[in-house]
Amino acid sequence: MRITGLGHAGMFIETAGGNILADPWVKPAFFGSWFPFPDNRGLDWEKYGREADFLYISHRHRDHFDPWLLQTYVSKDIEVLLPDYPTDDLEQDIRALGFTNITYTQAGEVIERGPLRLMITPLRAPSDGPIGDSSLSIDDGTASILNQNDSHPLDLEALMSFGKPDAYFTQFSGAIWWPMVYDLPADAKQNFAHLKREAQHKRAMFYIEKVDAPHVFPMAGPPMFLRDDLIDNNGLGRNGSVGIFTDQVEFIDRMKQEAPQYEGHVFFPGTVVEVNGSDISVEQTFFSQEEIDRIFADKWAYLDEQRASRQQEIADEIASRAAVLEPAEMMAALKEWWEPLMRRARIMRNGVGGPVRYTIGELDMVVDFPKAKIREYAGEECEFWFRIPADLVSTNIRDGEIDWSNSIFLSMQFETTRQGKFNEFIYTFMKCLSRDRIEYTENWYSEQTDQTEDAEVGDWIVQRRCPHLRADLTKTGKIDEDGVLTCSLHDWKWDLNTGKCLTTQGHPIRAKKMGDEVSHAALAPANV
Repeated sequence: MRITGLGHAGMFIETAGGNILADPWVKPAFFGSWFPFPDNRGLDWEKYGREADFLYISHRHRDHFDPWLLQTYVSKDIEVLLPDYPTDDLEQDIRALGFTNITYTQAGEVIERGPLRLMITPLRAPSDGPIGDSSLSIDDGTASILNQNDSHPLDLEALMSFGKPDAYFTQFSGAIWWPMVYDLPADAKQNFAHLKREAQHKRAMFYIEKVDAPHVFPMAGPPMFLRDDLIDNNGLGRNGSVGIFTDQVEFIDRMKQEAPQYEGHVFFPGTVVEVNGSDISVEQTFFSQEEIDRIFADKWAYLDEQRASRQQEIADEIASRAAVLEPAEMMAALKEWWEPLMRRARIMRNGVGGPVRYTIGELDMVVDFPKAKIREYAGEECEFWFRIPADLVSTNIRDGEIDWSNSIFLSMQFETTRQGKFNEFIYTFMKCLSRDRIEYTENWYSEQTDQTEDAEVGDWIVQRRCPHLRADLTKTGKIDEDGVLTCSLHDWKWDLNTGKCLTTQGHPIRAKKMGDEVSHAALAPANV
């Protein structure tokens, strides 16, 4: 089996049963904020599109799904391997590009094409990607690989039932806007950025050790930020800005210290990995080793060069945006769009619990989630406040963009303030701006209230399933000497002495110390 890196999460996989084009991305994403790191435009995209037998798009995030590239280079007759998602948004996106030869995969189902065996493992929680993420397991009789990319599966037993991979490709770096866009003191931002990087690293190491493949290829990040207002957020940040974006060399160096039994490899555009069982070779065919060394050793010089050479792409994206709507017209459009959805989103409305302020250009408005109403801001206190450029919102209104996480938020072209903890329900609502997504997410949250099974974790009896995404806490939970439980998948924390979630509002946990007769969380069911 031969795997060629195409940049970010993209790869071209040549197997004994056909060639797979996975997550190719080249055009700037998220309102021109993200670029593949390093520059992958010079790859032979015609070759990869022409020679691919299968197309796999893991999920709808624009750093994995590039409509321009697919339309330009990939045959419309190709067999598309579609993950089994609860809504058909990805399928509709793919069909809109002219692809019709779609294979509907099922979770845990092995697909066979001659000697080639494939399994796509979908994730379906509201916080998984744009409501859906997936991994790809491949075995062609010569080798086995796992392409996990951005997905963070909870059921590792199901994932590993396909077999232990010879090579493992996985996300390791950040893909979030926290804490960069938040209105925080500089020292607090630095501290939160450090904590975020540590949480990301721990999560990546958790999966590496569970998968236990001898060869590890960190991929799917970090991106490049080349806009003048964002470039200082690359890497760990500079000029007073912060970043959460560990690079491949930094991650591999730390992995060698913490888990020397695994061999880490830089996976760049043009990296060719030959896998034959336990035998593996890695060759750089697009960048020379000298160029790769310079990119990592003098990263800021490379980023500044890229910024200087790609301003036209940024200007073209800005020119493609919609004309800015007048404030009254914009609020009327959002009322017509959002209010019917809020009326259907009882659990999310209760989870937000109060009004949220949005300042969009000259429009200053409040989304009153408890009342499912949008109105002008009247000076009331709001725990959450978004400040978003009016052209971004106008473009999303024009395009009917149902996922503002997969557009505005990941662009990092906004600012926000909050009082207190993170509230996942706000962001979940804003990536569920369609009736199908609202109904699915409300039903999903409703099902999570069944947290009846308990289990032993350390010296505590706790509900087995994490109140966040129902991970098995006997496998992902760790409790410190103060009784604080941390779920290693997303680094959420609970004070078991009170049952209170320390990471966000709501989501209490049921727990009691062994020997105690009464639960410290009053045996209350999780409040989603």
